[in-house]
Amino acid sequence: MSDHDSPADDHAASSVEASTEVFVGYRELLFSIVYNLLGSVADTEDVLQETWLSWSAKVSRSGSTEIDNPRAYLVRIAVNHALARKAALKRRRETYVGPWLPEPLVTRGTGGTESSAADAAQGALRTESVSMALMVVLETLSPLERAVFVLHDVFGYAHQEIAGILDRNPSSVRQLAHRARAHVQARRPRYQADPQIQRQVTERFIDAALGGDLGLLMHMLAPDVTMWTDGGGKVRTAGLRPVVGREKVCRLLAGYAQRAPQDIDIHYRHVNGDPSAVVFSEDSPYAVLVMDLTPEDAQVRGIYAVINPDKLARVRSGESDDDTVGEGDGEPVVGGSGE
Repeated sequence: MSDHDSPADDHAASSVEASTEVFVGYRELLFSIVYNLLGSVADTEDVLQETWLSWSAKVSRSGSTEIDNPRAYLVRIAVNHALARKAALKRRRETYVGPWLPEPLVTRGTGGTESSAADAAQGALRTESVSMALMVVLETLSPLERAVFVLHDVFGYAHQEIAGILDRNPSSVRQLAHRARAHVQARRPRYQADPQIQRQVTERFIDAALGGDLGLLMHMLAPDVTMWTDGGGKVRTAGLRPVVGREKVCRLLAGYAQRAPQDIDIHYRHVNGDPSAVVFSEDSPYAVLVMDLTPEDAQVRGIYAVINPDKLARVRSGESDDDTVGEGDGEPVVGGSGE
């Protein structure tokens, strides 16, 4: 011990190290819960930073030994920070240009060095994945309904536990859960396509769209297929509303194919847990495409195209060890800076 050190200093340093270790241990879980509540990687990172500050302040005041259940405490703090942020997000989305889609959570296969945001994204998919299609439906719930649905139906929290997290009584939580589940079931019954089939359909869809094979596209698309294109008002080719119907979607895709850059590379990666296509042009992210399939015959019933450059900023390329279509050798992952 140096002349300037003291037992109190050592204790404080040890407390900070212990509290940091606890927070890091639950970071994947917190990231996944908050992302499912907000649909934005950037806002999720901000909420986790706020959660860390609240956690470290609590520990510095009372010590980590005073917190009986650090996991429950951290989840409660993170969820309430996320709910507070929802008000600001709602105001932003009221002025959003065109369809709004969640910021895609894109993860790699194996290998490579990842930033903390990428680590958290990978961990989020290990913890629990909510598809892009379901995330869109969750946007139509109230903030409390969404919180209850995510905590109960996705992460398996009991109503009593959720009541403690949200500071509500259990009976009101059960009512929120019932309303949320009925709302989601009416708009999107829970269904998970076979990953191999989804990958095959996605590859065939991309080949047909880029090759202008309208006959194959008509065969692959469900009659009531809907295409959402999120350009955020920053991409001129993005429509201002979803396009519904097989023929209209085919015409839209044909127009996109004619205007697509000549040097695109297609990478097949998992987006929100689903095998999907990530498109690069000159090593820059150009689009993320997610297909939603019908359960009975694996036709494409939903196409989610994120082309807003702000939402693609965390998709980057690196060394690839998976299949890539095109001349590039990049592997898209979630990037961006950590805390």
